[in-house]
Amino acid sequence: MTTQAALTREQGAEFGPLYASVQQFYAHQMQLLDLQEAERWADTFTEDATFDVPTLAEPVRGRPGLIAASRAAAARLAEAGERHRHFMGMFDVAQGPDGALQVRSYTTVYASVIGGESRVHRVCVCEDVLVREGGRLLVSMRRVTRDDLA
Repeated sequence: MTTQAALTREQGAEFGPLYASVQQFYAHQMQLLDLQEAERWADTFTEDATFDVPTLAEPVRGRPGLIAASRAAAARLAEAGERHRHFMGMFDVAQGPDGALQVRSYTTVYASVIGGESRVHRVCVCEDVLVREGGRLLVSMRRVTRDDLA
């Protein structure tokens, strides 16, 4: 992503609305995840998306895999009596020549014990490729790295 600054500067006045649409996309996507809306959350990814997170043994590919992973995570949270909230920010957005958006952001995940205290669960870096399909932004590739892992 070393070319992001140059690509961002070239976008000029059009960058503000683009940035706002990216922020709204992530706000909506994270709400769906945190509300455990597995199908609707998976629908924010392309059909053949790759989802690479260190909490899974291998990357997930495609919407059916995303739905299964989301449901499994929801089951683990229910068993633990916890709720998670994902806060994404510090978006570094650049549009490539093909129109795809390279987005790097920081994500803080808060865990709340139902009826108890909240705590920071983990801090991550999220690197996405967003594409437009049917006028909607969708994630085609997501790679998440945790700050606490080498």
